[in-house]
Amino acid sequence: MTAEIEDRAVVPVPQGTRNPMSAVYVRPLHRTADDSAQKPYAMFDITPYSRTIGAEISGVDLSKPIGPELQAELHRCLLEWKVIFFRDQSLDSHAHRDMAQLWGTPEIHPFIPKADIPEVVRLARGPADIPVENVWHSDASFEQTPPMGSILKAVSVPTTGGDTLWSDMAVAYDGLSDEVKARIDGKVAVHDFMQTFGRRLPPDVKAQKALEYPPQEHPVVRIHPETGQKLIYVNKIFTTHIVDIPKDESDELLKILMHEATHPEYQCRFHWKPGSVAFWDNRATQHYACGDYFPDPRVMERVTILGDKPF
Repeated sequence: MTAEIEDRAVVPVPQGTRNPMSAVYVRPLHRTADDSAQKPYAMFDITPYSRTIGAEISGVDLSKPIGPELQAELHRCLLEWKVIFFRDQSLDSHAHRDMAQLWGTPEIHPFIPKADIPEVVRLARGPADIPVENVWHSDASFEQTPPMGSILKAVSVPTTGGDTLWSDMAVAYDGLSDEVKARIDGKVAVHDFMQTFGRRLPPDVKAQKALEYPPQEHPVVRIHPETGQKLIYVNKIFTTHIVDIPKDESDELLKILMHEATHPEYQCRFHWKPGSVAFWDNRATQHYACGDYFPDPRVMERVTILGDKPF
């Protein structure tokens, strides 16, 4: 029986074959643009979390200086796996910010409360502040130049629950039908903070922030500036509509595209422990923080790294 099962398991499946019971194409999942074999990492070991997204790194102490060679290899790992994880780290706010500075300029977030220094935001949830991050999104896509990445550390975690999931927006694009790809080709969509952060602001503050952060148009399918991969770049909390098409068609397409992030085949899941750190490529992923720990407390701190304008 075992041999028969193994024989069936290796039967090749044609590219793009659809399981009639599922919304997902059964197909090979390609981690990189050309699916080439990647050379081993010389300065650390990794444990992959899925076929295309998520890898835990061992052998790196983030509290110590990160030299150019290590930084370059970590960056290659980030591009290849899209989110990388570290355990048992000891990062104060300054070390957290300094790590982020190796990849770019840390953002001073316009809405989220700060920790010890302006570059570090604190995401504290508990009985008096319910989780609001349990929706698929990419950080700050409402900005003209959305972040290239985010580095999140666990300060206090609940006894159970509170995991974060990431979804690979490159394989999500690959999984779209040719018909949908044709319909979204060249389209742009509007991203706006008003339907999320704007809901909590007093009218005068909201009006001022609207001047500072007007709605932005970004490609529905962006090109990753370093890997060349095509990526779905719309998300539920910031994207309002696709430009220059009827509302019903925009709503239909956005529903299809936003649903792609929800397929487990495209995801990895991370269970937080004190001292855990996650660093993700915000251009290539969406993430979802499970709100299943309420009303227990969960405290995280994050530094977001400025990016460039999507194209």
